[in-house]
Amino acid sequence: MSSTTATKTTWAIDAAHSEVGFKVKHLVISSVTGYFREFEGAIEGPETGWEGATATFSANTASVDTNQKDRDGHLRSDDFFNAEQFPTLNFKSSAFHKVSDHQYRMSGDLTIREVTKTVDFEVHFLGEATDPYGQHKAAFEISGTINRQDFNLRWSALTETGGLVVSDEVRLQLSIQVIKQG
Repeated sequence: MSSTTATKTTWAIDAAHSEVGFKVKHLVISSVTGYFREFEGAIEGPETGWEGATATFSANTASVDTNQKDRDGHLRSDDFFNAEQFPTLNFKSSAFHKVSDHQYRMSGDLTIREVTKTVDFEVHFLGEATDPYGQHKAAFEISGTINRQDFNLRWSALTETGGLVVSDEVRLQLSIQVIKQG
């Protein structure tokens, strides 16, 4: 009796060539863009293709950066991430399915402030290439939407006309480059 095991390939996030961003409506009329500057993660997939891959990701919540010092301090506080008590947010995929030629749908568990919810992401595979140093890389654009209230990011205030100062809906936008390991 012989058993066959599929060969898996591991790809690590190349943080120098990746961005982890988000957009949230401010005062109902515009969006504020922010980033997490410190993050890591990996994709483990079949030897060829991405169908059935698994992904893990974590970001340092204290690394949140919206290009405005006071706002970033507020985001690190207990009103939002409470970076001191909850230093990371984490994601672990449970499904990675091909939708069309370069489109995938990824589902998994996102944990922020020890609250875990299943979220879905649209994944666009951009391609693979070998860089001048001989490293084999692949790239993805990943997007999804979460409700910040679901993760106990509950600070809220109303404008004088009754609109939310900060929307509950947060659009996640990641541009990820990974490096083939081994």
